[in-house]
Amino acid sequence: MLFSILAFIALVISICIKERKLSLTVQAADCFFEAMYSFVIGAFTGAVLNLMNLIRTMLFIQKEKFSKTVYFVLLLLFEGVILGNCILTWNGPISLLPTIGSAIRTYCLWQPNMKYVRFSGITTGIFYGMYYLYYQSWFLVLGDLILILTGIFAMAKNDWKKK
Repeated sequence: MLFSILAFIALVISICIKERKLSLTVQAADCFFEAMYSFVIGAFTGAVLNLMNLIRTMLFIQKEKFSKTVYFVLLLLFEGVILGNCILTWNGPISLLPTIGSAIRTYCLWQPNMKYVRFSGITTGIFYGMYYLYYQSWFLVLGDLILILTGIFAMAKNDWKKK
């Protein structure tokens, strides 16, 4: 339960942060906490994805250290790992939910614009929320619902043009 609380707090805070590097740093903490929680409840597809997401996020924080080509190859590599993980940890169609959520999130975090990071909060909330609903992890379902609402609010405040 502690890992789920920490994951929830870190993820919601990360969506509200305006600076990309700080947001990704907080999201890296979320990835770690969520991986630990997923291992505890036996959600192994999600656990492996979250460990991979931790590595991905740590590399994406260092975007400026990579050439454009290498940074693009990193995107392809992580998207491939996500697909491979789905195949290796297949537990039926339920395994598609964190896979789709992680694939979208990886692309969004790869982007330099914070609006994509905020958008990934919404998509992550939807796909992982349904995944944790299947595993009856009610606290993370509630957390993902709050994440969706927080993502919508953050996008409305920061990204949608006011008329």
